[in-house]
Amino acid sequence: MASGANRNGMHKGTVKPPSAANSSNLKSSSFKPRLPPSNQSPGSALRRTNSASFTAAARDDGVPGRVRVAVRLRPRNAEELVADADFADCVELQPELKRLKLRKNNWDSETYEFDEVLTEFASQKRVYEVVAKPVVESVLDGYNGTVMAYGQTGTGKTFTLGRLGEEDTSARGIMVRSMEEILANVSLETDSVTVSYLQLYMEAIQDLLDPANDNISIVEDPKTGDVSLPGATHVEIRDEHSFLELLRLGEAHRIAANTKLNTESSRSHAILMVHVKRSVLGAEDAIPSEIDKSSHFVKPPKPLVRKSKLVLVDLAGSERVHKSGSEGHMLEEAKSINLSLSALGKCINALAENSAHVPVRDSKLTRLLRDSFGGTARTSLIVTIGPSPRHRGETASTILFGQRAMKVENMLRIKEEFDYKSLARRLEIQLDKLIAENERQQKAFDDEVERINLEAQNRVSEVERDFTDALEKERLKCQMEYMESVKKLEEKMIENQRKHGCDGFMNDKCNGKGPGFSIAEDVAEVKKLLEKEINMRKEAEEEAGGAAEILKLQKALEDEGHQKKKLEEEIIILRSQMLQLTFEAEQMRRCLGRGGSGNAHTGLDSPMSQVRDSLNGHKTPVAALFEQVGLQKILALLESEDPNVRIHAVKVVANLAAEEANQERIVEAGGLTSLLMLLRSYEDETVHRVAAGAIANLAMNEANQELIMVQGGISLLSMTASDAEDPQTLRMVAGAIANLCGNDKLQSKLRSEGGIKALLGMVRCGHLDVLSQVARGIANFAKCESRASTNGIKSGRSLLIDDGALPWIVQNANNDSAPIRRHIELALCHLAQHEVNAKDMICGGALWELVRISQDCSREDIRSLARRTLNSSPVFRAEMRRLRIEL
Repeated sequence: MASGANRNGMHKGTVKPPSAANSSNLKSSSFKPRLPPSNQSPGSALRRTNSASFTAAARDDGVPGRVRVAVRLRPRNAEELVADADFADCVELQPELKRLKLRKNNWDSETYEFDEVLTEFASQKRVYEVVAKPVVESVLDGYNGTVMAYGQTGTGKTFTLGRLGEEDTSARGIMVRSMEEILANVSLETDSVTVSYLQLYMEAIQDLLDPANDNISIVEDPKTGDVSLPGATHVEIRDEHSFLELLRLGEAHRIAANTKLNTESSRSHAILMVHVKRSVLGAEDAIPSEIDKSSHFVKPPKPLVRKSKLVLVDLAGSERVHKSGSEGHMLEEAKSINLSLSALGKCINALAENSAHVPVRDSKLTRLLRDSFGGTARTSLIVTIGPSPRHRGETASTILFGQRAMKVENMLRIKEEFDYKSLARRLEIQLDKLIAENERQQKAFDDEVERINLEAQNRVSEVERDFTDALEKERLKCQMEYMESVKKLEEKMIENQRKHGCDGFMNDKCNGKGPGFSIAEDVAEVKKLLEKEINMRKEAEEEAGGAAEILKLQKALEDEGHQKKKLEEEIIILRSQMLQLTFEAEQMRRCLGRGGSGNAHTGLDSPMSQVRDSLNGHKTPVAALFEQVGLQKILALLESEDPNVRIHAVKVVANLAAEEANQERIVEAGGLTSLLMLLRSYEDETVHRVAAGAIANLAMNEANQELIMVQGGISLLSMTASDAEDPQTLRMVAGAIANLCGNDKLQSKLRSEGGIKALLGMVRCGHLDVLSQVARGIANFAKCESRASTNGIKSGRSLLIDDGALPWIVQNANNDSAPIRRHIELALCHLAQHEVNAKDMICGGALWELVRISQDCSREDIRSLARRTLNSSPVFRAEMRRLRIEL
């Protein structure tokens, strides 16, 4: 029955009119599920629907699904074989036509059509496949489902639903077979199946698994109207054996009695609730930036949880007291059973007749089944009848109940939620592993550095010792050579003295020469040799082999430092991704709190594009990253050698720059300089696009505009515009220049550094977004010029006209794009306010556009401005008189 009902009723179900067309529809309708078939083999952890459109519809608006009704005939029992031996059965089945004939007498009968007609020979397996299996498959796909048995006491309801089949497995009922299929199609590692087993006895809900819990209250969600039983026992099912034990326990506690119609007549309504929680994966999404239309990174598939519920209801049989022979306490039980069944019948009648009020609160049974009739669950009803003509009245009543139930239509909705807890838990584990791995690598790195340092010190000491030994040997060698040289000189001197004698000595002396002169030359030569040896020794010291080893060790230390820096960058990126997913999870949880699971997915489509719309005071992941990691570290990543890290960092800075509160801190920390450096130093198109977008955000602040101009920002933006081909990059650059065009103090410098030429050069792209930014920049520039002319600060012709912008302005004054047309119309009006521009505008055809704007512009303020400008200009008035133009 429908959720979200009013206090004393429930929503109306869609009822098919009981016409001939409706009858033919019932005849041709199949008892197969309307859900798309699963493309997963049994036993797999995930089941997916083949149709994405169907899943989206089921999640948002729901899919219509009529209550399916099957009728099952019980074979004659021993008593009927004797008592009714001379009488024919009161019903005649036509299973191939899905019809049933109820005989009034020997010559007259009434015909009814059902979704399925099951004879007395139908097996339990066939009953399950046509009645319950489509519902179980829907539950596995994430929908709620209900299978209910209704009929006169003793017609086989409990046999159909609750038979355990301990002696004969082919006799297993719907409860056992449903659990077998559920366990075969779920993964016990990621999914869970829990069961509650209850009975409704004398309008009191009792727990069959805990008999002491004999008065369980019903709790309704005030927002969704969903019904829950928080006091019931929930048992997790891991295998079929434990489920059979649970059913045996419940059946032992269920109340039954011996009546004339049934030796084991159930005196309560048995309700088995199976809660299935399954984990599935959504499609991969790209997270777009607020500035950049491309994605920052591709998210992993979204983990989703599908929560569904299968309700199996074995209703107590309706009975007439004079036939069942109930009296005393059994009479009170019969009254309670009949009252609850009567309340159920009234609700189904109201839904079938499209009544404005459905008396759902008349009984606890109808409150528990409010989602099954007219609600969001897929419902199958099996009505059981007997062949005996003595009970024709009860059989007719049961058949009419089924016919009315077939007119009730439910609106199926999938129960799907974002599994943010498991995703966050998995990311935390991954982060812990990465941190532990980083710590291990850091420890290994420190140990390696210590080992290398120790090895380097040992090598340096060894080299120093070798060098000292070599130096000492060289010194001794030099001393020996020196002594030998001196000895040779002395011997040579003595020999010369002996050879030349005294006369020669005197002659030499007279000529200014003597033995002392030759000796001095030899001494000088020896000194030169000694100095040469000393220099060679110094060179040997400088070229010692230890220097090369030290350089090699320093290079190894630098490589280890780069590796450490790369690991730190990976941790920062992973932390930003985790914070991003935490933000999505928080937003999903709040959306579920506000509007239910049907609207939950809307808020997850583009979380990064909603950074500005943060969650009522909760910080976004980018802001949290700002505080946890620190702006300096984020800016440091802009110079990373890894291009992926650099691109990710510039996108984070761009998102931070979108918040006005962050702009001052970014500029103070050198972020503007770093962004301009990216335009200057890198050729990557993505870096240029996002950096230009961040500069455009910073350029919205007047103080930042002057800093951009001082640091050569216009020249860099102009060069970027001339080299770029991507429309999104050109749009970002044009937006940045357009913001700078709105500053009165920067007009001349903006033009001198090529800002206007750069704007006009970008029109080559032809993209509407780019043209819109160009038009906005021209309008801002023209407005500042008009203001300066009015205040007497500027005289002379417009710089826009000097740079050749007028032809493009006139050409696009009547552009099909409303934003472009509006900016151009404003630019023309501002240019026309300065009298010195009038002649150029008349020659360029701008006068006709001004006249058109004054008459046809959709905005009243622009139309009035154009009219006022034309009337106030003598040059324009004279030209309009010459052309006989009247405003």
